[in-house]
Amino acid sequence: MATTLIFVRHAVHGLVDSVLCGREPGVHLSDAGRQQAQLLGHQLRLLRPAAVYTSPLERAQETANCIGPATIEEALNEIDFGTWNGCEFAALRNDADWQRWNTERGTARPPGGESMRETQLRTMRWALKASECHPDATIVAVSHCDVIRAMVCAVLGLALDHYARFEVSRASRSTLIVWRCGASVWCLNEAIVA
Repeated sequence: MATTLIFVRHAVHGLVDSVLCGREPGVHLSDAGRQQAQLLGHQLRLLRPAAVYTSPLERAQETANCIGPATIEEALNEIDFGTWNGCEFAALRNDADWQRWNTERGTARPPGGESMRETQLRTMRWALKASECHPDATIVAVSHCDVIRAMVCAVLGLALDHYARFEVSRASRSTLIVWRCGASVWCLNEAIVA
């Protein structure tokens, strides 16, 4: 028995490309993001998912609520960036730890935060558990870019240092097939269709 697990990256918010929002509270979808989420929600509702799960962050919940009633799942939360949560990217640009984080994801860790490997393990554990709870069903998980990248790396057997070899766009969906002994990637970074 296998579960179709559709990972959705939350829609766009107003701080895109300027702030590493991380786990900062109060980051909401922009007007464009709300439109993306509504369109995405319409398309995913047609699949009649058995359940919708979401990261506890507002931008993810707002995206998930356009799909259907959602259960908050801590395992889908953004990477904990520690002291970097809420920092402007311009302030991080020359930080040696930031540079290492972006080139050595398999071993680097944000100061006071969690590693991408820890993120990968918590998300994979959740996916396997969700698969057991929803055998032969389709479920949706609304999360964040690097969380989804970590899952895809795990399924494809890619080292985390290769996380940037594929894109996970805002409001995109990446579909995995998960079963008790493994998983496969069905599609990656599928964009919403207007």
